[in-house]
Amino acid sequence: MSGISEQDKAGVPLFIDLDGTLINSDLLYESFFTLLRTRPLLCLLVPFWLLRGGKAYMKHMIAQHAGIDAAAIPYNQPFLEYLRNESATNRELVLATASNHELAGRIADHLGIFSGVIASDAHSNISGKRKLEMIRQWAGARPFDYAANARIDLTIWKHARRGIVVNPATGVLKAAGRVTDIEQVFTTDGTGLLAYLGAMRMYQWTKNVLLFVPLLTAHKFTNPSLIGHELLAFAAFSLCSSGVYVLNDLLDLPADRAHPRKQLRPFAAGKLPLSHGILMACLLPVAGLAIGYSISMQFLGILSLYLVTTSAYSIRFKAYAVVDVLLLASLYTLRVFAGASVIQVTLSFWLFAFSIFIFLSLALVKRCSELVMMTATDRTTMSGRGYQLTDLAHLQMMGISSGYLSILIIALYINSPDIVAQYTHPQGLWILCPALLFWISRVWLKTGRGEMHDDPLIFTIRDIGSQIVMLICVLAVVLSI
Repeated sequence: MSGISEQDKAGVPLFIDLDGTLINSDLLYESFFTLLRTRPLLCLLVPFWLLRGGKAYMKHMIAQHAGIDAAAIPYNQPFLEYLRNESATNRELVLATASNHELAGRIADHLGIFSGVIASDAHSNISGKRKLEMIRQWAGARPFDYAANARIDLTIWKHARRGIVVNPATGVLKAAGRVTDIEQVFTTDGTGLLAYLGAMRMYQWTKNVLLFVPLLTAHKFTNPSLIGHELLAFAAFSLCSSGVYVLNDLLDLPADRAHPRKQLRPFAAGKLPLSHGILMACLLPVAGLAIGYSISMQFLGILSLYLVTTSAYSIRFKAYAVVDVLLLASLYTLRVFAGASVIQVTLSFWLFAFSIFIFLSLALVKRCSELVMMTATDRTTMSGRGYQLTDLAHLQMMGISSGYLSILIIALYINSPDIVAQYTHPQGLWILCPALLFWISRVWLKTGRGEMHDDPLIFTIRDIGSQIVMLICVLAVVLSI
């Protein structure tokens, strides 16, 4: 309905739901992931809090140990603008939510447009009929309007003078129209499948091409059966890594929202419900482990180690300087180990040593590019990381040294007795050294100039120079065999 006069609204309070209505998120999930990131061991107490005092007590205890940044929460901007206009006419606006009162109060204080807050405390979960009772007590004999989004809100819309429906779940708008007069509907563009695929970061699956490296170095790349097994391993690693990327995004919500590019990620931007993220973070690794089980127990063990290590990195260790880049390098190397286990070959000392140093260099590229980006935003510390701007020179030195050491290892390998048994024309491998020297030098030069993407993988995929170098390296190995 349109054209409702200000006089018609005078004296009629508007009660506004919070989760999924005013904000494109859920404060319970927001605070839980903050708790998981900052005090992970306390998360073990969440089931006991739930059993002791129900949902209200659990929300209260989580709120006591994990706060939120009200300024960083993704608000429904068109609806918020509507509320600001209503507030400008001195209309009484009341935030009515099942979220904990402490967290809801921070939202209300930040926005400064509400006359009061109705929210859950340690004893009462203000939802459904209980919320209706609180609204009636507040409104007294006056009629009231109500803005919300979910099916549970039909209980309140049934007694409201008018309803405002915001991003309704399936069937809610039609159901609300049967029980109240709909004043206005606020909807945002549907996210669809692309948002879910974006949350899975499928472009990161290219990292799992490392599984095929042992297939190349063991000279078994013409065996269709082994290629098929490696493809299954690739699928298993990809599903597990996507699950961890989703978990990482859920844990990194505050840091991502402060980042110029990462703030557009689906969960940080509020394009996907956080509850869907929890399901994805659970189901994707389960599917990956099931595929891993079908390959071999040895591969399943390596895949499980990868999953545990990368989860520990996401939850805790990425906040520790140096430890984070060492873990990142180890995760890359684990992929190479996994590829070797699939085709039942032993990873050579040379390939292992090369992997550690080259991947440490790339992990440091990632951190240095983020620090270089900080100079443009006048920040001195990196949100969610253990680095400061003054660390940049030291990290660059470490990364360049590590990259050059990886090439030295290749040179020593080419000059070792092991090479004769593996290659017919080992002298052809010398082309790897200048090619990789050029690539490493170029990567670090662009990092120092601020031209490097904060993910070196994305740079390598998109950069024509990197593509040419990688092609030369692959051809040099194949022709030397």
